[in-house]
Amino acid sequence: MTENEELQSPPAEPSADDNGQPAPESPSATFQGMGLSDTMLASLKNACYDTPSPVQAGVIPVALQGKDVLGQARTGTGKTASFGIPILEMLADNGRGAPPQALVLAPTRELAVQVRDEIDKLAHGRKVRTLAVYGGKPIKGQVDKLQRGAEIVVGTPGRVLDLLARGFLVLEQLRCVVLDEADRMLDIGFRPDIEKILRKCPRQRQTLLLSATLAPGVQRLARQYMIEPTMLDFSPKTATVDTIEQFYFTVDERKKFELLVRLLKRDDPAQAIIFTRTKRGADKVYTKLTGKVKSVDCIHGDLNQSQRDRVMRKFRADEVTLLVATDVVGRGIDVSNISHIVNYDMPQSSDDYVHRVGRTGRMGRDGVAYTFVTPEQGGELTRIEMLINKELTRDQIEGFEAAAPVAQKATEQRQARFFGIKGESQAPPAPAEPAAPVEPAEPEPPKPAPFGKRPRKRHRKAL
Repeated sequence: MTENEELQSPPAEPSADDNGQPAPESPSATFQGMGLSDTMLASLKNACYDTPSPVQAGVIPVALQGKDVLGQARTGTGKTASFGIPILEMLADNGRGAPPQALVLAPTRELAVQVRDEIDKLAHGRKVRTLAVYGGKPIKGQVDKLQRGAEIVVGTPGRVLDLLARGFLVLEQLRCVVLDEADRMLDIGFRPDIEKILRKCPRQRQTLLLSATLAPGVQRLARQYMIEPTMLDFSPKTATVDTIEQFYFTVDERKKFELLVRLLKRDDPAQAIIFTRTKRGADKVYTKLTGKVKSVDCIHGDLNQSQRDRVMRKFRADEVTLLVATDVVGRGIDVSNISHIVNYDMPQSSDDYVHRVGRTGRMGRDGVAYTFVTPEQGGELTRIEMLINKELTRDQIEGFEAAAPVAQKATEQRQARFFGIKGESQAPPAPAEPAAPVEPAEPEPPKPAPFGKRPRKRHRKAL
């Protein structure tokens, strides 16, 4: 999201907007042909942006016209530049200390920081101040920076609403609002905060909504708070990119950590994220890994912001090879060198699987994703395969074949349910010969209780 990661991505098929007109075809688009200023072209050259990604080629020309845009694109497709470039081009010089002209809402602190850094990179050669506001850091420092002035504010809904309630954030001069990763913000319960913020924004504004999926909640939000948005769909035919190889292991719960260690030694990943379902699970895996491998760290919601910043700074600098993470934090991780994803725990939803796997295979690179499946989780694996329209390949490591019969049975069941293929185990059993009727045995007479253990007689008391 925050880097121009899609320069090598396969172009998406052009889709139609809400007026029935085809979206701009990305292969023929260039930054020079978009009517951008010389300052912006120089900034793009400085940032090594040579060719626009399909998302950038589709969104930027429409956004430059001042229209609302409802864009669907998976994570890692250059969405930040697709809204960052139009915002920078439309900014007016209102003087130092003026209220912000653009507001970007993001679901996580890490994503807010990444968006700010990317906009700063695109603003090379301009006197533009971009401020990231989020929880976990003292609010006083953010208030001081707001009072000194910021043209663009990037923040999480909770902190933005807090600053609005205290009167430190003023939106009267706002010209553009961006909802980045809108589906994720709704998933983690930010809808009420988002609606409160949008109701405080000027009615005459531009709204850009970008989302990996257009779930019903996202569509309702767009209908209520956007004005005749141009709809652009850059999502691929499959939910995950083709450059990612996807495998699964069937393993008993008690053997998962041993399998993880063997897998890491076998593949020797350049950088990997190991996903767990819970913060406690992440701590447990991290603690055990520190005694087995080098260069490992952990990140989850219980860490304070300075700790999370430190971990992410080391991970981006390639000082950390293995990162144990939970889903909420993992959604904001945008590092292009990640080669492996390990789903140590199955995700709570199939959509979370897509977002986890999307951390690798970026910038056109190859990626590998492994999922650990216990024998009881065959149904969850089936739902994932139905969502991505692809069957995961079963992998094996010597010494972990104990669950193979269960895995074979699960595979046949999934093939029968999803692909209509019946394995040998689905063949109907041959009818058994009727057994001879068994005569019921005569009931034995009750045995008297042994002496000394017979129940005492109970006598009714006189009235």
